Amino acid sequence: MAMPTLKRHWTAADRDDLPDDGQRYEVIDGELFVTPAPTLRHQLAAGLIYQLLAEYCRRARTGVAVVAPADVLFSDARVVEPDVFVMLLDAGRNPERVDARRLLLAVEVLSPSTARADRVAKRTLYREEGVPEYWIVDLDARTIERSTPADPRVEVLSDRLEWQPSDAVAPLSLDLVEYFAEVLDR
Repeated sequence: MAMPTLKRHWTAADRDDLPDDGQRYEVIDGELFVTPAPTLRHQLAAGLIYQLLAEYCRRARTGVAVVAPADVLFSDARVVEPDVFVMLLDAGRNPERVDARRLLLAVEVLSPSTARADRVAKRTLYREEGVPEYWIVDLDARTIERSTPADPRVEVLSDRLEWQPSDAVAPLSLDLVEYFAEVLDR
């Protein structure tokens, strides 16, 4: 299916009108980003990071881990679908809708078709929206790039990653060598 070319400024509502065709549609500052269905390697990486985060969240009693597909709506001009994210979940809130202001972490697994969006548009978006941490999992480099709103620099990690939300007593400590070996060296 060819993408409409006359539309210059996309909204979340415009995106919602697109067909459910297996592609991922996201809108960042009025620009439509379209990516194909992820590869098996991508899904293995996202699935394992989700499992590690979900277990940590249960143990630490902080937030809840979510795996795509799930929309995160910041505004009518900003709706994204991170591969994995962690958000605060209050019993009194509606769990059917993601309140972007409750995000603790967003994670994207890098692929050639998403590199520009992940490294530029989404990194900017998450910083501007005040999401405490954003990780890009680079399978080829076997690294995780960590970004925060407070620091414009990107921290590139290859051995160990520690993450501790403000309400958690102990950090999550990920052995990245082990993580990448489990995903890539099967």
